[in-house]
Amino acid sequence: MVRAVVGANWGDEGKGKITDMLSENADIIVRFQGGANAGHTIVNNYGKFALHTLPSGVFYGHTTSIIGNGVALNIPVLFNEIKSITDKGVPMPKILVSDRAQIVMSYHILFDQYEEERLGKNSFGSTKSGIAPFYSDKYAKIGFQVSELFDNEGLMDKVKRICETKNVMIEHLYHKPVLNPQDVYNELMEYKDMVEPYVCDVSEYLYSAIKDGKEILLEGQLGSLKDPDHGIYPMVTSSSTLAAYGAIGAGIPPYEIKKIITVCKAYSSAVGSGAFVSEIFGEEADELRRRGGDGGEYGATTGRPRRMGWFDCVASKYGCRIQGTTDVAFTVLDVLGYLDEIPVCTGYEIDGKLTTDFPTTVKLEKAKPVFEVLPGWKTDIRGIKNYEDLPENCRKYIEFVEKQIGFPITMISNGPGRDDIIYR
Repeated sequence: MVRAVVGANWGDEGKGKITDMLSENADIIVRFQGGANAGHTIVNNYGKFALHTLPSGVFYGHTTSIIGNGVALNIPVLFNEIKSITDKGVPMPKILVSDRAQIVMSYHILFDQYEEERLGKNSFGSTKSGIAPFYSDKYAKIGFQVSELFDNEGLMDKVKRICETKNVMIEHLYHKPVLNPQDVYNELMEYKDMVEPYVCDVSEYLYSAIKDGKEILLEGQLGSLKDPDHGIYPMVTSSSTLAAYGAIGAGIPPYEIKKIITVCKAYSSAVGSGAFVSEIFGEEADELRRRGGDGGEYGATTGRPRRMGWFDCVASKYGCRIQGTTDVAFTVLDVLGYLDEIPVCTGYEIDGKLTTDFPTTVKLEKAKPVFEVLPGWKTDIRGIKNYEDLPENCRKYIEFVEKQIGFPITMISNGPGRDDIIYR
C-alpha cells in the first residue's frame, strides 16, 4: 500500500517525526519533491538529526530510501547528510536515486543569492538553496537530469549553451563573475562519481514493489500553503507540496495512493514571507517559540526564528482539503500545556464579511482573524499513551479543532520522541 505524509500548512508541521514513526512498518520511503531548502527534525534512539534531502526513514535497517524524480537533488548536500548520520552510528542506509531527478548546480545557489540581494526589501525570504533558479531551469528545459551525466558526447555542448545564456544575466543584471564552461563540466563529473552507485530507474522499481505488495511511504516537504498553485502565491515554494504530486514526483499511478496523512500542528508557525492571518507577536510569540518544537521553533535548515500564531482552522481546513486528507496527525500538542486559555482562529473577516473559506492571496492580505478562546489544561501531557487519559480540556481542544476542519484526527503527537504518540 502507498501512503503519503504531507503538511497541512506552511511547513514545519512535524512530518519528519510522523514519517520516522510510520517507517517502522514501511519497506520504502520516497522523497518526491523539493530540495535541501527545508528540513525535518527527528529525535530517535540515535540522537537528534536535521535531515534535508534524505527521507526520514533512513534510521531503520529494513527500509530503502528513494530520492524521486521530482526532487531538486543537491548531490554534495545529500552525501554530507549521509556522512552526518553514519558518523553518529546510524548504519549506512540503502539509498536509490532516480535517473530522472535533476541536479541543483552551484550556480543555482549563486543565482538565488544574487536575486534576493537584488530584490532587497522585496525579497521572497528564500533559504538561498538554489531552489527557484533550479526549478526555473527545469521548466525552461536547461537543467541537468542525472541520466545526462552519463552522456559523454552531448554533455559539454549543453554546458557551453547554458553558460552562454547564464552569463548574459550574470554580467548585465547581477554584475558578478561569469561562469566558465570547463568548471561547470568538472562539477558535473564530480557529481557523476558520487551518485553513480545509487542511480536507478525508480518508477520501474516502485512499480514492481507495488505489485509485490510492499509498504511505501511518500514523504512531502513543506505544506499545502506553500504549493505554487494552491498556496499563498507568490510567497510559495517552486514544487508542488501536495500528495497528488507524489504520484508524479515518484513515478507511480495516482490511484495507488490509498492513505494521505496530513500533518497539522496544534498551533501555527511559518518561515519566510507571506500572509499569516493568525500570527502573534511580542512576548506572547516569544514564549510560544521558546517552548515550541523540540528546543524551540527555529528553522531546521536556516536556524531562523519561525513566525508564530494560534491554530488557524480556516487555513488548516483548506490545507487538509487540498491534500485529499484521509487522516490528520496532530502534532506538538504538549507545547500548549502552559496556557490558561488557548485562542483558535475560526474565521477571517475580509472587507467586513466573515468567511471560513481560505481565499486567494490578494484577499488574504486583508484578512483579520476571528478568534474563539478555549480553556487550557495546564498540565504536562507527555508520556500519556491513551486518548482517554488526556485531560478533559485537552480532549475538548482536539475535538473542537477536528469539528472545525472536518477531517479525522487519528494521531496525536505529545512529545518529540518516536514513541510520543497517541492513536485514536
